[in-house]
Order: sequence, then structure tokens, then C-alpha cells
Amino acid sequence: MPSTDDTLISVLPLAGIDRALAYKVPAALAGQLTIGSLVRIPLGRRSELGIVANLSPKLDIAPARLKYIHDLEQPFPVLTPELVSLARWMAHYYAAGLDNVFEVMIPGALRKGMRLARRKVLKVARPLSSEELTVLTKRAPQQAKLYRFLASQLRSDPLPRNKILERLNIAASSATALVAKGILEETTAPQRKIAYDDELSEAESVGSNSFLLTDEQSAAARELIAALDRKQFERFLLHGVTGSGKTEVYLAAMEATLAAGGSVIYLVPEVALTPQTVARLRARLEISAGTRTVVWHSHLSDGERYDAWHALSTGEARVVVGARSAIFAPLRNLRLIIIDEEHEPAYKQEETPRYHGRDVAVYRAHLNDALCVLGSATPSLESLYNSQQGKYRLLKLTKRVDNRQLPLIHVVDMTREKAKNRGPAVFSPFLAEKMRQRFENGEQTILFLNRRGYDASLKCPDCGYVAMCDHCDLTLTHHRADHILRCHLCGFESLVPPACPQCQSPKITYRGSGTQKIEDLAARILPGARIVRIDADTMQKKNLFREVLGEFRRGRIHVLVGTQMIAKGLDFPNVTLVGLIDADLSLHMPDFRAAERTFQLLVQVAGRAGRGDRSGEVVVQTSLPYAPAIQFARQQDFEGFSHDELSNRKEYHYPPFRHLIHHLFRGKNPEKVRFYAEQWAKHVEDVILPDYPSLEIRGPAPCPIEKIKDHYRYQLWYFTPGVTHLVPRLQELRKAFKWDKDIIEVLDIDAVGLI
Repeated sequence: MPSTDDTLISVLPLAGIDRALAYKVPAALAGQLTIGSLVRIPLGRRSELGIVANLSPKLDIAPARLKYIHDLEQPFPVLTPELVSLARWMAHYYAAGLDNVFEVMIPGALRKGMRLARRKVLKVARPLSSEELTVLTKRAPQQAKLYRFLASQLRSDPLPRNKILERLNIAASSATALVAKGILEETTAPQRKIAYDDELSEAESVGSNSFLLTDEQSAAARELIAALDRKQFERFLLHGVTGSGKTEVYLAAMEATLAAGGSVIYLVPEVALTPQTVARLRARLEISAGTRTVVWHSHLSDGERYDAWHALSTGEARVVVGARSAIFAPLRNLRLIIIDEEHEPAYKQEETPRYHGRDVAVYRAHLNDALCVLGSATPSLESLYNSQQGKYRLLKLTKRVDNRQLPLIHVVDMTREKAKNRGPAVFSPFLAEKMRQRFENGEQTILFLNRRGYDASLKCPDCGYVAMCDHCDLTLTHHRADHILRCHLCGFESLVPPACPQCQSPKITYRGSGTQKIEDLAARILPGARIVRIDADTMQKKNLFREVLGEFRRGRIHVLVGTQMIAKGLDFPNVTLVGLIDADLSLHMPDFRAAERTFQLLVQVAGRAGRGDRSGEVVVQTSLPYAPAIQFARQQDFEGFSHDELSNRKEYHYPPFRHLIHHLFRGKNPEKVRFYAEQWAKHVEDVILPDYPSLEIRGPAPCPIEKIKDHYRYQLWYFTPGVTHLVPRLQELRKAFKWDKDIIEVLDIDAVGLI
């Protein structure tokens, strides 16, 4: 018979059920559970994982009918109570299942039941006097070498025995002898797998000292610190030109937060930006605040993710830096959230749940009565509009640190260059000469092109054949290194044909340029220079990006060629020239944000130049030199661009003046997809539109890329003043609608990618 004193809890299963279920807690686990604990539960005939949502649920059935949970999976809650609330809000707002939300919130290592391993560590047990050390050096130099190394370490946590001996090339007998003498102590400690941290390397010097803030930085920092003291939910937009020192303002706010006992989340848009940011934060905060800074993103190993989670759950670490998913880190007493480069579309997840990391960060700050700081040199028009409406407080940094000048931007009309050369040119003579000058002066260059591969496409001039992907409506990109044609959407590959597959003409030609070609041609312009390419094709090996940037910082690489991976956030003082190849590529995208993305990209990439003592120059090569986005970027005129673009958006009622919900329909039969998209649109117009007269529905229409991975795609756009009440109605309608099993439909709230 079950005891009448059994503890009852409600659990949210991680198995496709969007409601809490009640369970009893075995006596052995009584008192160990709290909201956010990960438990294993019986669910039908299966054993599943679940999150404790309530410790004293109201029941509509007799407790005797309830089952016992099986076990507690982790010793600490995997989610804080406010993260459970955040999950419920995300499921409601983004039209997603709670299990999908929990899947992105809870690292796989925790769901697998991983625990901390232990290892042998060494530390000094008894310091030696100078006389004792002299004697030891003469009698046992290897032992003295080991002692000196350990005595010189400033880290509070013991160092791993095997790594020390391996690095110093010392036999294990030396360590054994020192332990026997009582000079060293050997114990066991948790085996850490700390991302971006070599426990035996010297500390990264970047940002290790406090800097004297400029007047603008000081004013911004004072405002943020005053807001922290108020201990209430507030939102700030920090708009600072590239090189204005936004990170120093962030650090001032972080140090104030940590000094008051709070915790910090620091978001960056790309995993690639994390190493440099982590090094800077660790060097500063582990000294000034005495706290660990951990890394959190989806590319970490299970061990690294588990170590980060454990450090945050126990309070051992109070700062987490990472990409989008770091917003779900289980910090205690969260007081400050920073979203750096807040305009970046990388903050939007393109798979269910399709959340926006920036907007989730704002809501999590609201749940914690915390301060949320959004920063960018080119803020999104949504954030700028929020500041104009009084939702965000605007702080500005209008000057670079040390009054350094913004780079001089030259715009080269490639249409004229093509006419001069009687054919397409990749590098203008102007850019090539600038590159030579920089190389001769010992300065560095960054070349940017947001397209991988060698050639953009393969075409037959005789019959007009273009090599297309068999599975997508996309041209195949020529990758010269392995002599293949590759689709950058689905990964389909084929060998380069010796002749046109359609008419057998041997005259097949290539059009357009990718980063491989830029790397090759740059080497011809600068013989003897070391040129390295950074893109998704070359950066497959873990930590390779970090190693390349380290080499570039030390001046061992003269030219860096890359895609958007190098477009923002990186700070290299010796870079004095940035070249943008085909700068108008993003302007041709069928997206109302095309001009905004182009402007942001040009300004951000240009901002990599002239960040040291030497002035910088930027060469923008484009076939559309007079496009407003390019002209505003040339003048670094954010106010002019934003005013012009917001006027256009307002006229056509695009975001930020209304919310955009994107509804995608896909399937292998194009006629069936079109039919169901049309039937659904008519159903929404009949059922929902009468209750929402302000709702505008556009479509259905084929997507700009109609076929991807053998699925044909149609889309609907819903434009609405708000989504809070509309989304639940759409969800109800979706569940009741009779869909064909071959049709996949996806609802994307506040959509960012519309291709």
C-alpha cells in the first residue's frame, strides 16, 4: 500500500506530450527534487525523461492511482524555475511543442545521464625554501623542475598529473618521489573538459588589463550600472560604431554585476567569434571578479557541455559566453544579459522551435527582473524602432577608441572595370595595388566574399545548359580543389563533366567567383605571401578556426580570405585593408531585408580595418555602386540609411511596423503542395480573418527557391499587429485541419529567412 505521506509532483514529459502529468516520489528521493529537476518517469509501457514543473500539484484523481517516478537523473536541477516558465512561453509564442523546446534547452549529455569523471591531480603541499630548492636542484633536477612549475601556477584548481608530466617530459617517478617527501600532494578531482582552455598554457593576454574608458564609454557604463542598481527589468540598445569599444562597456557592467553577486549571459552570433571573446573575458574577469567564464554552444563535445552546465548549476561559474543556445544556461541569480551584434540573423533558429535568441533573451531578462543590453554598430531596424518607441533606452558611442579614424571606403564600379578589360574581372587594379602596398609595408589584408567554392556555376555557351542540382532549384558550385560540382543546400555532388551533358560541346565555361578563386588569384597578385582561406569548406576540424586566427594575430598570415565567418567581431590591429568582392550579392536576394543586410554587412566588414595605430582603407567592388545601401555604407551613415529604410518599410507595412509570420508548405508532389496551401489559405480567410480584420494574408505562392532536397515549397505570409492571440488560433486550426500525410507545414513566427 502506498504511504499517505508520499510526495506528489507534476512532470512535463520530454516525449511529445504538452501537458504536465502527476507522479509520486519514492521515499529514497524525498527532499531531493525541485522545479527543473530531470527525472525518469514511467509513461505507458515506456521509460521517459521529464522535467519537474510543480512540487505540490492539484489533483483530479486519487493519489493512490499515481505511479512513482523511477529516478533522479542529475544531482542538480537541469533548468531553473524561470527557465521552465521560459519554455512554456516559447512553446506558446513560437507555436512549438514543449518537448521541442526542452530539447534545445537541455544538453544531450544530461539526457544521456553523464556525470563528472575524476582524475589524479598534483599540487604543492609544502613550499620549499630557496636553500631547499637549491639542494633539490643539484640532487634531483627533474624533481626541482616539476616543483618549480607547480609553484609558479596561479590557478586555484589543481592541475592534472598526466598532462603536467607529459608537458615537462618528466618521468612519473619524480612525482612519486616528491609526494613521498610530502612536498607535493596527489589527490583526485573532477575531470574538467573546459572548452577553449589549455590548462597548461599561459593566460591569453588580450584584454587582461582594465582600460581607461573614453567619456562616451564612461557615460554608457554609468547608465548601465545605475540600471543594475535599480534591480528591475530594463532594456538598453548600445549603438556604437565599429572599434568604439562596446566590449569595454560590457565588461564594466559585467564587473559591477559580479561584484554584486549576480550572474551574466554574454551572447555572440557565431560560434567562430567565441574563442576571442572568451579569452578576453577570462583574462579580465577571472582576475577582477574571481569567477570562471564558461563556453556554451552546440559545437562543444558532450564533456565540454556537461562541464559548463555543472559549473553553472553549482554556482562555480557565474559568466557564460556563447552562441544562441547559451541563453538557456542554468545560471543562478541572473542579473545581466548582453546580446552582442544583436542584428545578426544567426540568432534566429531555422529548425523547430524557431526561436529568436535576441527576443528570448529579452523575455528571460523580464522573468528575472534583470538588465538586457543589445549592442551593435548596425542595429536591426526592429531594435532601433523599439528605441524610438521608448521600449529600449538608446546609448551611443560615436567615436572609435583613441579617436582613431573610421576607415576610408572606396567604391569601385565593376561594370566599368568589365568594359575596360573586355571581360569580367575579379580584382580591380585599384584593389590589387592596395594589396601590394600593404604586403610591402608588413600590414595585413582581409578579403571578403560571401560565397564558397571556386566558380559560382557551370554553363555551356552553345546550348545554354547550366549545371543544376538534381534535388534543388539551385545551380551547382564548382569546387576546383576536388574537381566537383556541389550543391550548397543539400550537399549533392557530381564530377565536373568533360563536355556539355546536353549538346556534348567541349566549350563549357564557368561564371562567378567563390572564395577558392579569390584565394588562388590573391596568391598570383602577392607571390610569397601566406594566404589562408576561412569558410565552411576549410574549417571542418575542431579548433582550426581558433588556430588560424591565432596565426593571423601573430602576423604569420598576410591575407585572410573568408565568408561571413570573418565579417564581424574580430579585432586585429595590423589589418589596414579590407576588400569586399561582389559586395552587392545580398542585394539580389528576394527579401525585403536585402538592403538592410547589405548595409550591415558592408559596415561590419569595413569595421575590421584600421583598429590599431595605423589608419585603414576599404575597397568595395560592386556592379551597383549607386544603390542606396552601398552609398549609405560608404558614408558610414546609419541614421540616413535607417530613416530611408524605415520609411520604405512603413509604406509597405513590413516589420517592424507589423509582425511577420511565415507559413511554409512542402512535399514531393508540387500539385498536392499547391492544392493544400490554397485550401489552407481559404480556410484561414473563412475562419480567422473575420475575427482579425487587421490581419493581412499574402499568398500562397511558390518560394523563391521552389525545390530543396526533392521537396517542392509554397508559402503564405501573415502580417499582423500582434501574435499573442493569433498564434493559438492558428495552432487550433492546424490541429483540426485534415492534412495529407505527405504534406509538411511549418509555422515560423517573426520569420527572418524568407528564401
